[in-house]
Amino acid sequence: MAGPLAGIKVVEMNAIGPAPFAVMMLADMGAEVIRVDRLQSGFLNGDGSVIGRGRRSIGIDPRKPGATEVLLALIDAADVLVEGFRPGVMERLGLGPEICLQRNPRLVYGRMTGWGQTGSLAPVAGHDLNYIALTGALHAMGHTDREPTPPLHLVGDMGGGALFLVAGVLAALFEAQRSGKGQVVDAAISDGVALMSTMYYEFRQRGEWGGRGSNLFDGGAPFYGCYTCADGQLISIGSIEPQFYRQLLELCEIDDPEFEKQWDRERWPSLRSKLETVFRGRTRDQWCQLLEGTDVCFAPVLDFDEAPNHPHLRARGTFINDAQGIYPGPAPRFSRTPAKPGERVSNGAQTLEVLRELGLDDAAVATLRAAGAIA
Repeated sequence: MAGPLAGIKVVEMNAIGPAPFAVMMLADMGAEVIRVDRLQSGFLNGDGSVIGRGRRSIGIDPRKPGATEVLLALIDAADVLVEGFRPGVMERLGLGPEICLQRNPRLVYGRMTGWGQTGSLAPVAGHDLNYIALTGALHAMGHTDREPTPPLHLVGDMGGGALFLVAGVLAALFEAQRSGKGQVVDAAISDGVALMSTMYYEFRQRGEWGGRGSNLFDGGAPFYGCYTCADGQLISIGSIEPQFYRQLLELCEIDDPEFEKQWDRERWPSLRSKLETVFRGRTRDQWCQLLEGTDVCFAPVLDFDEAPNHPHLRARGTFINDAQGIYPGPAPRFSRTPAKPGERVSNGAQTLEVLRELGLDDAAVATLRAAGAIA
């Protein structure tokens, strides 16, 4: 069965950052994607990368004579365009939204940046860490006695960036089906992370959020965090609700009356210290035998080598294991039109194929090659 986005045509201007990940998700869901690659070999997210799966690739230099016309012809037939450059780059290439939407009024023009298309920081460089720093989110992460801990680039690039771009593109596609009109989707990582922080801003407004490392979800609560076991391995506990917390105490055979004061924040450091002693008393495997599969809200802290082998993830097929290695499969799951990962592709591998589909003959292809527009 074809994925839920079968029939949707996407043109991707390849870039680094979250845009390629967002397009990977669209491709997994069945969209037909043509990726516009730089001519240089080895560009990130191209040349067989997992994130670059499920596309066809055309290698072209948009700055060379004739290239813009080719790209506009591609965009004319597309439902979605995704680009991840700084504001103004696409306009300078003659591929800005004003031109593209005039030619293709139904086009959804997805723009992925860190700071957004407007604002004082829009034209300057940045990375995931900077974008989440500005929103207040980074300041809340980590321990109180040291600098904030960078949370990989899952919070910014992938969470606040790629997933918001996917949501915006899908919403705009849905609206375009009714109105017949496309629009620009301005997806900024800083906007997305700020929105994901809504609950924490509400906590602050209610006076329920203190300094870093002293709160419910940041490691301050003894019943919500990670602990080291006798073998040096780690486990995670998330026994927030009273019934789950009671089960934790029962299964761990904890009868210390101080633990009855679950929500007394002044006792949290003492309770954490006592739980550290408890969990150091057994190995991670022993804790798994006791707690995994219960309502304690428990899971071992697995590394990237261990995670694909966990029975639950194996049963769901969360990871794919093929000749090229082990990597995550598509998500979410669809009951009738399942998503599936496409093949990996090398930069420019389908250049001639795509040009032929656009109607270019041998002479036109030779002209582009002579101009340096294609390899």
